[in-house]
Amino acid sequence: MPGVTRNDSANAVALDDVSKQIIEQLQQDGRRSYSAIGKAVGLSEAAIRQRVQRLTDSGVMQIVAVTDPAQVGLFRHAMIGLKVTGDVEKVADQLTTLDEVAYAVICAGSFDLICEVVVADDEHLLEVVSKRIRAIDGIESTETLIYLKLVKQSYQWGTR
Repeated sequence: MPGVTRNDSANAVALDDVSKQIIEQLQQDGRRSYSAIGKAVGLSEAAIRQRVQRLTDSGVMQIVAVTDPAQVGLFRHAMIGLKVTGDVEKVADQLTTLDEVAYAVICAGSFDLICEVVVADDEHLLEVVSKRIRAIDGIESTETLIYLKLVKQSYQWGTR
């Protein structure tokens, strides 16, 4: 597959420079036309379309719309560290069923799981943490870190 090479030993994908440039173009503007991308990287529109399809089919990238939570009424963001007893993956599976959980990660260190929660306000956060997250069997304790100000949020990795 041109531009995408699987490294089976690490389950990683090696991207050629053209694929990286295509991804960078789409990171700047996910609605950029294949024609405009082709001009920027020196390929035809058809070649760009094929490469983008390969990149999405292989799971290397997704093209999605990202909303500004505040613009849709979600003003409180928090990171929650969870200590778990028992099967961490089972707890993680239950945690991810909550709409307010933006992402969840099984990790090592002080916490077994961390998750980001995006909610309307402090009352909503209290309800999610106290009545829904802490109600999951296996959660021993939680620590909530409330975001005061988002300083940086980037989705531009993997091309440098």
